[in-house]
Amino acid sequence: MHAIDPGPLSNKLLAALPREAFELLRPHLTTIGLAQGTVLFEVGNEIDQIYFPLSGMISLVAVMKDGKAIETATVGREGVVGAMAGLGLHRTRVRALAQLPIFASQISASHLRKAAITSKPVADLCVRYNEVLLEQARITAACNALHPIEARFCRWLLQSYDRAESDTIQLTQEFLSEMLGVRRTSVTEVAIKIQAVGAISYTRGVIFINSTHSRRWLASAMRRCEKRTARLMLHTGDR
Repeated sequence: MHAIDPGPLSNKLLAALPREAFELLRPHLTTIGLAQGTVLFEVGNEIDQIYFPLSGMISLVAVMKDGKAIETATVGREGVVGAMAGLGLHRTRVRALAQLPIFASQISASHLRKAAITSKPVADLCVRYNEVLLEQARITAACNALHPIEARFCRWLLQSYDRAESDTIQLTQEFLSEMLGVRRTSVTEVAIKIQAVGAISYTRGVIFINSTHSRRWLASAMRRCEKRTARLMLHTGDR
């Protein structure tokens, strides 16, 4: 996690707002730090706080009746978590947790709703990013059903690398297996295979991506749907 508060404009959605719209939100934004694994909200919770990540990554996780879970989308500096609460009372259908240590700008749902009523850019932000998350969920579902674990593992590593802004990522195999919805032994097998070609080094819950060449190798292992997701997230804040 950054040692210094990066400021709300580190979030690409907030930075892309017209000045007048951002000024409606700015007095009500509070920067918070969250440790890896912190749960922001659980399935069925009424959302009363909205989070604009400034660093790190938040996972949105679907939870089954038997307690099993799988990641459906991820949100970094390009996005927001809980924004639909800005358009009215909203209960979440997913669990949201800090996948990596993060800073985030937090605002109450009531303050976001007031801003959305008077500012079309703020209201559009809430709707537009919800569409991005729905698209991510659709692509992730197709990827999970159709593509091998190796491609999904590589996509996940590259997402985490981009958000961590570091070659070193703290991720346990248990955490990875839950996010990918596979057995821990499957994660171990894939990690060993990728480590054997020199793309990563892995030890005691820490993954190190060895070089630019390694990142290219990981990218080449991704399928078209993962690349589409990456492009979608990259350009969201630039609209």
